[in-house]
Formats: sequence, structure tokens, C-alpha cells
Amino acid sequence: MFLNSLSGRFLILTTVFVMLAEVLIFVPSVARFREDFLLSRLERAQIASLAQLATEMIDPALEAELLQNAEVFNVVLRRDEARELMLSSPMPAPVHETFDLRNAAPMTLIGDAMRRLTDGENRVIRVIGDPVRKGGIVIEVTMETAPLRMAMLDYGLRILMLSAVISVITAILLFLAVRRLMVRPIRGVVGHMISYSQAPEDARRIIVPTAGVTELREAEVALQALQTQLTGALKQKDRLAQLGGAVARISHDLRNILTTTQLFADRMEVSQDPAVKRAAPKLMNSLSRAVNLCESTLAFGKAEEPQPALTRVVLADVASDVVESERLASGDRDISYAEDIPAGLILRADPEQLYRILSNLVRNARQAIEASAKPGEIAIIASEEDDEWVIRVADTGPGLPRKAQEYLFQPFAGTGRKDGVGLGMAIAAELARGHGGMLELVYTGEKGTEFAVRLPRGLSGPERE
Repeated sequence: MFLNSLSGRFLILTTVFVMLAEVLIFVPSVARFREDFLLSRLERAQIASLAQLATEMIDPALEAELLQNAEVFNVVLRRDEARELMLSSPMPAPVHETFDLRNAAPMTLIGDAMRRLTDGENRVIRVIGDPVRKGGIVIEVTMETAPLRMAMLDYGLRILMLSAVISVITAILLFLAVRRLMVRPIRGVVGHMISYSQAPEDARRIIVPTAGVTELREAEVALQALQTQLTGALKQKDRLAQLGGAVARISHDLRNILTTTQLFADRMEVSQDPAVKRAAPKLMNSLSRAVNLCESTLAFGKAEEPQPALTRVVLADVASDVVESERLASGDRDISYAEDIPAGLILRADPEQLYRILSNLVRNARQAIEASAKPGEIAIIASEEDDEWVIRVADTGPGLPRKAQEYLFQPFAGTGRKDGVGLGMAIAAELARGHGGMLELVYTGEKGTEFAVRLPRGLSGPERE
């Protein structure tokens, strides 16, 4: 409906405000018209009195004609301190009110004019004023109010009609200007939004700011940024969905391979070779974790991680497994590992997910040191505070690149290595959030990098003992 549109409402408001402005002008205009009307009657009366001054006696018929032309009943002129009745005729009624125009204040004139408009009864009034061209000291006349009121009504109607015409023309011009400068660009933005919603993956449908109005252009720029982010997120979501399908298929085949490998590992456990006896438990733990990961991937079938199965975990044991695995992976490279964990520190966490968190952090630190081709150290430091456990993973590597810092916890974006895919930190952060905690970057620079895993001591998620 037109009245519910921006253009319709603007047209109505413009008309109303213009009419209101005209009404505010109308009141003093009518008051000024009344004053001019009365002054013109005083001037006519003064001219009529000149005939009396020209001759001492005047014909009664001529006197009546002069008074009729001046539209007054009596003319009194004060000259040389003497008050003299110049012209006179019978009055239909006694004088109802006297108005002195010599020093009347603007508000007094406005009030008298409004009262005259609202009083429909014909009355006889006395009007006092200054003679023109110093033709005396004071001149006063008596007259009826009916002609004055009719003239005021006629003038007021003409003013209102003119105001209505002006307001309509002004409203139409403003309406056309608003439609061109505001409504059309807004409709253009809405059209872009509708077009974009039909195919948000199509980057060609992202709006290009073209508005000349500053506010509208700011809105278009904000919409462009939002659409660009959304299009990128949708594309990334599609890639993640495709990757998820591929991972599910790989996990299925990998689970079968690992199951077979477990059978051979079971036979290794009965070997009497001391080296095999030392390696067999760790090999079995690694195989069990790999099988569990494949099974959970196949069972869950989504991009999100399953809820952690919280239990009491000895942090030193988990950290030792992580360090041992990374030490084997580093081979003969000059990388040292340190564990600063209070003896007997027990956390409430999912042991498998906690292992994955620390493994991702330590692996990234090892790979960063290896890429620098310099010696380095990686340390796992744990502390227990009043309301949380804090696990810090620090290294002496070269630090994170600026791009990696900006998109650190975003999948496929937070890697600083050419061969990285940017999933490790995103997975670790998601697993930490699943525990009700958080993973944060404490610092990074030329002297190294430190991450902190903060896990709440209170029950922030489902606990299953």
C-alpha cells in the first residue's frame, strides 16, 4: 500500500509540516491584515474630514456619502489640543470595545484578530490612531465589525488556499527528490539482497557500492563485506563437507588396515626381545587411538567433534605419551623436550581429546623448529589455579607469521607452512571449547611461541565417570 511505503509517508509528512508552517505564518498575517484594514479606514475618515475643514457647513447628504465611503459612523479629530467631531451619523448600537492602534504590541494585535475571527456577532467598535501626514494629533472613528470580519475571512481563505497549493507543490517536489535520491537506491539494495539470496555462492552477485548518499553508501559497503564473508564461508563449508565425505571413506578403509595391524601387534607383545617389549605398549596405544579416531569419525559423520567423555586423567601420563611420540617423529634432529607438570596433577577431561590437543600443539611446535633448521626446545608446563587448570606449550621456534596469527583458529587458513592444511589449531581449539575451556595464543615472536590451554575445574560439560 502506498501510504505504508517510505515515499507515501514522506509525502504525507511533508504536506503536514508545510501546512503547519503556513498556519504559523497565517496567524500574524491575519493580524497584520486587520491592522492594515483599520488603518485604511482611519485614512479614509481623515480624507472625508478634509471636506469639513474646507468649509464650515457641509450638506447632510454629502456628509452621509463621505461616511458611507469611509465605512464609518463618526470621525473625531484632535487638533491643537482640541477634540472635534468632524463627521457624524446615527449609530445602530453603542460602542462595544475600543482599539488603540498607536502603540499596540504584536501579541495584542494577534489576540484581537483571533477574537474577531471567532466572534460572528456584528458589533460597533471605536478605533484610535495617528493621522497621516501629521494631519492632527489623534483620529478616532466608530465602525461595524461585520465588514472587517468578512474581509479577514476572505483574506484568510486566500492565504490557506495559497498555502495548500504551495504545500502540495513542495511535497511533490520533495517526493520526487526522495524517490530519486533515497527510495531508488534503497530498492536497488533490496534488489541486490534478493538476487544474492537466490545464489549466495555466486561471487558475481555481491553488491558493488554505487550510492552517492553517504549513509546509503556506508550501508552498501557493510552489506558488501557481509556478503563477501558469507560467500567465503559457504564455499569453505562446501569444501569441509566434501572433505568430510572423503575423510569418512578414508577412515573406513584405514580402520580395516589398522585392525589388521593390531593383530600383528598383538603377536609382538609375546616377543621376548627387550626392544620389542619396550616398543610394543606404545605401538598398541597409538594403534588404539587411531582405531578409536576412525570409529568416532565414522559414527559421528559430522564436522563437529563429539561431546567429551569427562573422567579423571593423570596429565603427566598423557603429556609423556605425546612427548615420546614427537621425540620419535623428530628423529635425530636437535630438538629437546621438557615436562614441568606437578606430580599427581589430575584433570577432569576426555583423555583421547586431551591427547589430541597437546599432540597438535607439540607437533606444530616441532615442525616450526624443524623448518627453521635450528636447534630448539619444546616444553609442556602445567599449573593448577583456583578455578581452572592451565597447560602451557612453549617452544623456542621462529614464531608465527602475521597471516597465521590473523586466522590462527580458522580451518584451512591458520597455517604458516607450505605443506600445512590449517586444521590442527582449529581442531585443538574446538576440543578445548568442548571441555568448556579455551585455547589461546599467549605470545609469539623471534624468541618463540607459547599457547595456553585453559580447562575449568567446575563441571562445564557432561561428566561420565
